[in-house]
Amino acid sequence: MSSPRPTLPGSHQPPTRQPKPPGADSTGADSTGAGSTGSGTTGPDGARPDGVHPVDESRPLGRILLFGIQHVLVMAATPISAIFLMSATLRLDPHLTVDLLSAAFVLSGVGSLIQSLGPWKFGPRLPFVMLPGGAPLILFLAIAEQHGLRTATGAVILTALFSFVVLPVFSRLLALFPALVIGTMIVIVGVNLVKVGAVLVTGRPGEPGFADPVNLGLGMATIGFTVVCYLLSTGVLRQLAVMLGLLAGTAFAAVLGSVDFGRAAEGGLFNAPQPLPFGSPRFDLVAALPLMLYSLASMAEATGQTVINAEAVGKEIDRRTAVPRTIRGDALTSLAGGFLGLPLMVTSGENIGIVRVTGVRSRFVTAAAGLVLIAIGFLAPVTRAISLIPSAVIGGTAMVVFAVITVLGIQMLGRSDLDRHTNTFVCAVALALGLLPILVPGVYAGFPPNLRILLESGVAVGAFTAALLHFLFHHVRPGLAARVASARTESDR
Repeated sequence: MSSPRPTLPGSHQPPTRQPKPPGADSTGADSTGAGSTGSGTTGPDGARPDGVHPVDESRPLGRILLFGIQHVLVMAATPISAIFLMSATLRLDPHLTVDLLSAAFVLSGVGSLIQSLGPWKFGPRLPFVMLPGGAPLILFLAIAEQHGLRTATGAVILTALFSFVVLPVFSRLLALFPALVIGTMIVIVGVNLVKVGAVLVTGRPGEPGFADPVNLGLGMATIGFTVVCYLLSTGVLRQLAVMLGLLAGTAFAAVLGSVDFGRAAEGGLFNAPQPLPFGSPRFDLVAALPLMLYSLASMAEATGQTVINAEAVGKEIDRRTAVPRTIRGDALTSLAGGFLGLPLMVTSGENIGIVRVTGVRSRFVTAAAGLVLIAIGFLAPVTRAISLIPSAVIGGTAMVVFAVITVLGIQMLGRSDLDRHTNTFVCAVALALGLLPILVPGVYAGFPPNLRILLESGVAVGAFTAALLHFLFHHVRPGLAARVASARTESDR
């Protein structure tokens, strides 16, 4: 049995002290000072004597932009692939595809600014980026194919409003998501993301070009370049190892002839998102129901993302206020995205791995990434240039970053008293059910479409399973045992 630990205010979980990365000082930055402008010792939560936490530190503009660009390069593949999947599935016009890609970058940037800067009651003021969600995208496409694009757009808007309505109720249920539940969910998120990155390298089984040796070589070379950059560099260069590895992988791909630079010069200079690209939205509660139900799982995932992000940067938070701020930021950005023809927008775990690898914890870096994303959305040549990076190179980078997220989840589970057999059992069952649709795609193919979409979200299944079992074993079972014991005592009198 592990020893008791002090808990965070309102969070029912212990504050953490993150292990220092190699060459890091007490602020979590590199010992050269590249990751921090402050000096001196830090407090228990990483704050300096002047009370400024590294998360809230501003840095020289040039350095902030460099680190922000690194975040953008790692996550840029997600909005690109999401929009291209929409275009291919729904057979959209090429010009409409460009408009949606512009909207995806702009909204990702706006959402990142909201979550990082935290205006009013929106955003937890942590280093977050936002992206078009993977599972919500699949739901959006399913609704669009069954009921039309206008109904799918209306479903996004209804779901964003629904999130605002149910948030007060969800906030009261946060006690059902302790470190054991969140750690299990983060492990599932990490494994799922590693698989997403791996598919970018290998392609999908059964499709032409699967496991192509050239793509495998590009992916492995990119990982190797990243390791070499991290091994041989110090200071700012070490903190930029992820971006340098990606750029080296892209250069290697260009040498092999896998990059078509001619496409970067096609088209005009500027492009702006078009409001209501599919026409006025049509609101259908029945059609929107699967997406609205998923939003509950998305809230649970936002809880995990907020907690693990705070742990990655070493900042103590009150979950009762920070988590609702994250969810409000998600909902507001998704509401705006609905009017631009996009699926639900969600806080991303992708940047958390970069934060942990580089040691750069300032939320102003992800705010800078937000500004870069907005600029990309309006500058058509930049959007096209980013889209030229081979998917295998992006996949190699993503695998490293996403694997770090899995490690963060394992670290959280390590503090969840797994010596207790009950906690081990809860974690094991949740991992089994949550990883099933990830490891065995199509396992629920025989179920009704709406139910299948929910079951195939391993994160949602794992989170709800862990929360339900934790509630049964740690709340319901002790209560029943106490009643039985009380009844026996009364009968013995």
